[in-house]
Amino acid sequence: MNSLRKGEYFGETNQMINLEGLTITDTEYTHPYVDWHYHENAYFTFLLQGNMTEGNRKETYDCSAGTLLYHHWEDPHYNIKPDIFTRGFHIEITQDWLDRFDIQKNKAEGSFSIKNPALKLLVYQLFKETKMNNNSLEANVNQLLLHLFGELTCEKENKERKPVWVGQINEILHESITEKLTLSGISKTLNIHPVHLSRDFHKYFHCNLGEYLRKIKVSQSMKLLTTPSSLTDIALECGFADQSHFTRCFKENIGITPLKYRNLLRNH
Repeated sequence: MNSLRKGEYFGETNQMINLEGLTITDTEYTHPYVDWHYHENAYFTFLLQGNMTEGNRKETYDCSAGTLLYHHWEDPHYNIKPDIFTRGFHIEITQDWLDRFDIQKNKAEGSFSIKNPALKLLVYQLFKETKMNNNSLEANVNQLLLHLFGELTCEKENKERKPVWVGQINEILHESITEKLTLSGISKTLNIHPVHLSRDFHKYFHCNLGEYLRKIKVSQSMKLLTTPSSLTDIALECGFADQSHFTRCFKENIGITPLKYRNLLRNH
């Protein structure tokens, strides 16, 4: 079985950034099939464009733009890519980095897909930072990555204690981003008292209902920014009132406007 060293991926790496304990790459995948292999370090894969399938010993993931995967160190997997342009952003993490920030490997074991839109937006911010020629790149990357691990740890600790309605409401919000959702309407659908839902929503989602829904919409918009669609069309497709509302919410979550982000994506 192939073992890939630090910074090695099957494709054409267009950018590689080496920080203390971290290797960040922006790679175009060029192989239609990659046989079973593993990487010597733990890493995140974030699909920026295109599609691929990834399988490990437990699961198979159909990955499209916006998919975020975590891979434990030396965890075997394989990849299948259709004949379209596919691009991945990787954050590879050494044991030294984990030790320096006192992060235990057992807090993020195995390989898994991360669905939380707030965590995906953190990785979009990481991608943005690598394209901005900022003198504080390493500090910003470390801060965002520590935030990401902190949220993953909380999710793992709370996973078994989450009530059934948490998964149900998450599914409703992801499938209804263009609809006008209200707390009372969702409460009625789930047969939960609105006071109870309002009180406990922040406990499990770490923000209020409106903020979480905006994060879902912004995360969805990031996928569409890789297409030729106009900003107005993207705004409406993702459930924003108009382009101005879209731009404001996007900048609040990512730190730059959708147009500037699209230009960063195209120019690198």
